[in-house]
Amino acid sequence: MQLSISVTQAAFDLAVEEARLAAEAGDAGAVVAFVGRVRGQDGPVALASLFLEHYPGVTESEIARIAGEAAARWPLLACRVVHRVGHLLPGEGIVLVLMASSHRQAAFCAAEFLMDYLKTQAPFWKRECFVDGSQHWVEAKATDDDACLRWS
Repeated sequence: MQLSISVTQAAFDLAVEEARLAAEAGDAGAVVAFVGRVRGQDGPVALASLFLEHYPGVTESEIARIAGEAAARWPLLACRVVHRVGHLLPGEGIVLVLMASSHRQAAFCAAEFLMDYLKTQAPFWKRECFVDGSQHWVEAKATDDDACLRWS
């Protein structure tokens, strides 16, 4: 499996990233894309921005480990993950997961598996900054942990 991981402050372009994956995947019959975006309203006060920190080197290694687990479960041809860090505004893309395989089921399952584990195991720290000036660090959600349990 071809694996490509980027942790960056730069915005990503879905078309460019999909073309890159297609070049790596060869004769893939299925490509699944997931784009996660920053929500602007997820509570009583609107979000002004989201700030993400990571541990360089460790974060990429953990994403590669998770992608390797996906490749061990499903017959994947290529995987591309782009995760943004720094200050992000509502509506901006925060994460992109692209999976390529010969058939759709493997690509869908692997993309969902990878996202579930990214939410719970990848070393990112998120701070929400609200329009009223308040801020807080985002804590893990039980629903994300529950989503991972189904893969055990």
